[in-house]
Amino acid sequence: MIVVGVDGSMPARAAVEWAAGDALRAHVPLRIVHAVDRSPYQIDRFGPADRPDTLTREGRRALDEALALARERQPGVEVTTALVEGAPAVVLREEAARADELVVGSRGLGGLTGALLGSVSAHLAGKVACPVVAVRAERRPVRGEVAVGVDGSPECEAALEYAFAQARLRGATLRVVHAWQLPVHVFAPEISYEMDQVRAAQHEAVVGRLAAFERRHPEVRVVEETPCGQPVDALTAASAGADLLVVGSHGRGALGAALLGSVSRGVLHHARCAVAVVRPA
Repeated sequence: MIVVGVDGSMPARAAVEWAAGDALRAHVPLRIVHAVDRSPYQIDRFGPADRPDTLTREGRRALDEALALARERQPGVEVTTALVEGAPAVVLREEAARADELVVGSRGLGGLTGALLGSVSAHLAGKVACPVVAVRAERRPVRGEVAVGVDGSPECEAALEYAFAQARLRGATLRVVHAWQLPVHVFAPEISYEMDQVRAAQHEAVVGRLAAFERRHPEVRVVEETPCGQPVDALTAASAGADLLVVGSHGRGALGAALLGSVSRGVLHHARCAVAVVRPA
């Protein structure tokens, strides 16, 4: 099952379209969720007996619009909706506990205040076991490519598995990006340094990490990229030509940061396409 959080905003509409497409490709149902968050307003949940309160009405409207959009875009997908009382981060975290994927808009209003770049996203991306996909509102032509950042550590394997699966389902090329930086000692003029040797070593590290995945997914065309530079810059550049950028939630080496560290935050802020954050199993 794929869960998508909605709030009536344009990014939420984009998230619904994305989630419906993923549900169709994966042959799984779609669940659309709106969180009724009263805490910022201190509003009693029990309104007049003869009618629902404003927040409930707005939530149902957002759900109805999202349901209509999902059915319009992917009529073959089984879709259900849920209006749930509670803070968005808590509601979506509970929903994600039984989901294969959680999708949210990269910016949001109302029930998803702060969206992926705020407190809700930090809570979800740090604690949700399933992949979390942040979708931007801007429409872009389909590129036919999925990009994934790797760092050679075991923690990136879950991200690679998800990226290979997405590339296979989409019939897309998979671009594997392993950004690396010069060791500190190379800046000392008295130390001999051979750039080609380091680049070759980095390439071999990527090849070794990919071998098992390529055997399991022989139908996926893989392009390897090992740029020397800042990981955020390399991954952001790769996102410009991709439909989806996949990153792991923990990493060492080239990525050099956990999910809520500088690399992941930088990618979430600057990527041009949807971003999937995948935790290790």
